[in-house]
Amino acid sequence: MTSRLENVLEPVAFVGTCDLAGHFRGKGFPLADLERRLRYGVGLTHSNIMLSAFGPIYATPFGTAGELMLLPEPNSLVRVQLSDDGLPLHFYLGDILTLEGTPWECCPRNFLRQALESLERETGLRLCASFEQEFVYTGVQEWPGVSYSLDAFRRAAALGPTLLGAMRQAGLTPDSFLAEYAPSQYEVTAAPAFGLKAADDAVVMRELIRFVAEQLGHRAILAPILAPDGVGNGTHIHLSLVDASGSPVLHEQAGTFGLSDVGRSFVAGIAFHLPALAALTAPAVTSYYRLRPGKWAPTTANVVLQDRGAAVRICAGYSSDPVIRAGQFNVEFRVTDATASPYMALGAVVHAGLDGIRRSMALPEEQAGGEQPLPTELAGALDLLERSAEIRSWLGRPLTEAYLILKRAEIDALASLSPEEICRRYVEVY
Repeated sequence: MTSRLENVLEPVAFVGTCDLAGHFRGKGFPLADLERRLRYGVGLTHSNIMLSAFGPIYATPFGTAGELMLLPEPNSLVRVQLSDDGLPLHFYLGDILTLEGTPWECCPRNFLRQALESLERETGLRLCASFEQEFVYTGVQEWPGVSYSLDAFRRAAALGPTLLGAMRQAGLTPDSFLAEYAPSQYEVTAAPAFGLKAADDAVVMRELIRFVAEQLGHRAILAPILAPDGVGNGTHIHLSLVDASGSPVLHEQAGTFGLSDVGRSFVAGIAFHLPALAALTAPAVTSYYRLRPGKWAPTTANVVLQDRGAAVRICAGYSSDPVIRAGQFNVEFRVTDATASPYMALGAVVHAGLDGIRRSMALPEEQAGGEQPLPTELAGALDLLERSAEIRSWLGRPLTEAYLILKRAEIDALASLSPEEICRRYVEVY
């Protein structure tokens, strides 16, 4: 049976993008058709971007009309094969373009690209970033008292080695794999990358986590939280900036928290816009079950040196050599999870940091008002986004309107459910 099937199998590839719901969606095509697809892509309609987290299009400003193309990025190929007799995972990352070949104004990947281009054009600086992804693995029995332990690490068995090997096959450089705080919870991190590749790597890493878990006969759950009173799965983003020569610019020994002037303004911009940014970086109803006191997650838009409960943690490095220490120095953005598209989350953070540089903003503790509280529910975050002229300008009117419609429809779809039932809905799809 297997040999006969092998005789008729045709290699296929997939091209997708991580959309406004944080899902990697697109279309497959015969690999023999690759040359044409690299030129013309695959067809989409505008309302594809309005697919909800749960699948249905609840509401759309675009209707059924219109045509777009999802064009594969040739250098984004991911091909991973875990065994000689298994089918490979074969896909490309893509951009949503108009039929004239220009970026569509609601393309998440282009939103990040525009932010990075603005940062470099206005300041001469480039972004280097890395994503840490937490998830729950169903292949490990819940066991008390094993957080961060060798025992929990060992119980994951083939998960860690297989996942890190898959990452290397896909062109990512693994940085760490560990047993996390919650039962059956793990974390994996890719090494830092520059610009768009950092978010691309985050998208690929999430898909590899799911693929490897499924190939091992289990599931990886990336939902923000599995139960209202549980421990959350965060997606932490580490960020640094370098100048045209490649030299790091965030660190200055005598500065507040060790931040240089430009670093201080960049971080201050993130903190200033953070309550409204949360609508893009923590975009699920259950994101706000995680962002509560006592869960080692942020509740205010604060900036703190070496504090894992902060919204923005200053990571000062550990070398006594000042040159090495400057290269290690980075900031960690902690108000995001896997329901957010890495393109939308990182693009929003870059835009906010750049606005801080433009306006020479001061850190929250240097301002009269101090720290701002984060929103306590998605509806409140969306209202803050809608009232922010700056964020609306970064998104543009069509993307702003589409995003607000999408996320408010998601809230409405869950309105009759209990918090426990809402958690289950997100666990089913992330």
